[in-house]
Amino acid sequence: MNTIKGQDSILRALLSDYPDQNKSLSLNQLKKLVDEIGAPQVAHALESLPPQERKLLWSLVDQSIEGEVLHELNEELQLELLQDIELNNLVEMIGELELDEMVDILQTLPDQKLEDFLSRVSRQDRERIEKVLEYPEDTAGGLLNTDVISVKPRHTLEVVFRYLRAKKDLPQNTDKIFVVSRDDQYLGELPISKMLVSEPNLTVRELMETDKKPISADVSDAEVARLFEQEDLVSAAVVDENQRLLGRITVDDVVDVIIEDADQNFLGMAGIVEDTFAPPGRAAKSRVLWLTINLATAFLASATISIFQDSIDKLVYLAILMPIVASMGGVAATQTLTIFIRGMSLQQINATNITWLFKREVAVSIINGIVLSIIIGAITYFWFEDILISALICIAMSINLVAAVIAGVFVPTILRSLNQDPAVAGSVVVTTVTDVVGFFSFLGLATIYALS
Repeated sequence: MNTIKGQDSILRALLSDYPDQNKSLSLNQLKKLVDEIGAPQVAHALESLPPQERKLLWSLVDQSIEGEVLHELNEELQLELLQDIELNNLVEMIGELELDEMVDILQTLPDQKLEDFLSRVSRQDRERIEKVLEYPEDTAGGLLNTDVISVKPRHTLEVVFRYLRAKKDLPQNTDKIFVVSRDDQYLGELPISKMLVSEPNLTVRELMETDKKPISADVSDAEVARLFEQEDLVSAAVVDENQRLLGRITVDDVVDVIIEDADQNFLGMAGIVEDTFAPPGRAAKSRVLWLTINLATAFLASATISIFQDSIDKLVYLAILMPIVASMGGVAATQTLTIFIRGMSLQQINATNITWLFKREVAVSIINGIVLSIIIGAITYFWFEDILISALICIAMSINLVAAVIAGVFVPTILRSLNQDPAVAGSVVVTTVTDVVGFFSFLGLATIYALS
């Protein structure tokens, strides 16, 4: 039987959504299985494998679906595979993809390799690709596809139906036709469902809906996702600054944006941007920056502690208790930070409601402070039998919980105003604030107590 090391792990990855994961297959049978499973499942399997097994699985993928599989992969893995693909093969591989899918892949290429790619495609394809590449990938212009059907307002439905029948195949997720002027300026849209139940002799002008606003090409992808969610859109027109129709965005593109943003925010909370099975060297490189920054903030917290070294020498049990204050503040700050980052991502937080939300978080911290102070105060008293130290840790923890709210609210707000991602930098900053405030308040109060 023709078997290769890593074959079993590939089989398990391919069949991760199916119950029968333990059967043994030859290499030829495995290739047949790869051919039968769709591109999304193959891409998922590639992302679920260590590097060596990935190479083997990629070699088994049929050329007819290589482009689709490549598009389904995360950006880092795309780039890893693209490094070993010849340009002529790449042109053939992704040439049949939809324009937005093709551009998604091309945007990961280095500038020189992108230019080489564009020099090998037809003039028409180059113009279409460059038109989309003019816009950043995180904007509506970067998401749009030019497979759009447009008609003039003077046409009757009968003419439109003949035009559609001549095309034989409509673009995916076509729920409406866009109405444009002679110079391609957007005028409105005509839902397919409305066309089907209307008289053929009616004109497009009589039926089109003009209250549906198009999306400007420079709008962020997050705003696009919000519009699709709020208005239950399947597709939407994209226009330039002169209101000329550039193309359309469909719901499948928006789903990709939502998943990608959620993934980035989740990893960003830990300062990580990497593929799950990235090699050790690359993984270490992606993490070392934020670990170094965290090291610097740890020294800041240690410097705060060193100020009160004499008090710790006199009251040794301060060293036992002070991590409690810092830890509680850190957790509370992370909770508030998470609420604010989520609200910002959903664009729910603005100048009109941030004050109310801040007051709400302060009220929550006060309530939690009272409850937790009673608990920690009682435990401290029974542990050390010192009523004053019990009172001091209660006060310090209450102070730190309020500081945690202030940090959790204002740190992401300030970072966003500086065009920094609060999901990446926020957690490091807020934990530093709560560590410093927690140590300073508890040890400072204890020093006053020791000197009295």
